[in-house]
Amino acid sequence: MRPKLVVGNWKMNGSRANNATLLAGIVEGLGNGKANAAVCVPAPYLQQCADTLAGSKLAWGAQDVSIHASGAYTGEVAASMLVDFACRYVIVGHSERRAYHGETDQQVAQKALAALNAGLTPIVCVGETLAQREAEQTNAVVGKQLSAVLELLDGDAVERIVVAYEPVWAIGTGKTATPAMAQEVHAQLRGQLRERSAGAAEKVAILYGGSMKPDNAQELMSQADIDGGLIGGAALKAADFLAIIHAA
Repeated sequence: MRPKLVVGNWKMNGSRANNATLLAGIVEGLGNGKANAAVCVPAPYLQQCADTLAGSKLAWGAQDVSIHASGAYTGEVAASMLVDFACRYVIVGHSERRAYHGETDQQVAQKALAALNAGLTPIVCVGETLAQREAEQTNAVVGKQLSAVLELLDGDAVERIVVAYEPVWAIGTGKTATPAMAQEVHAQLRGQLRERSAGAAEKVAILYGGSMKPDNAQELMSQADIDGGLIGGAALKAADFLAIIHAA
């Protein structure tokens, strides 16, 4: 049975003072639950996470990574730099990166590869817009996004990724895919992994990333192919984030 994983995506939020309170509250409330948990924070706060969370059960990671190892790429952050801060995870291909920064499926795949080559676990985000869902293109869109990554990785590497399904229309809108709707897409993604590698289908966690909250987390994560959540707004409140972790 795949262990559950709950990852908080702080997006562009935080301050040193607020972070200290939030992280302390999460660590204090984690207890002995079986679910794995992590926070992916803005790059300036990675050192704070490394200092605060070392030795705790809460892992940490970044929200993006460069495809380049080093060089004249002002503003970019290399995977090796994230390793310097003891990151375990890095988000790649979040819908906001795709929409606001024009990231392509191929660039997302290259970022996933760069992360894996550095020993990081990429959380590969896929998802459709409302227009695409209404046009019944969900399966084609998320399938194409995941295929770009799978085509670039060998079998062993595929087993070391995490996938997050984030219906774009349900991010920050308060709307949520029903458990059945989410499960349908997760099952398709699991099937894609199985076609690529039987081992990957059994090992890769597929997270749901569309407005998971304390009041819907348990029902969502009870679905056969939903292995946890990529949490946005609720990850900024210790009580809400802990409630989701404990629901897992």
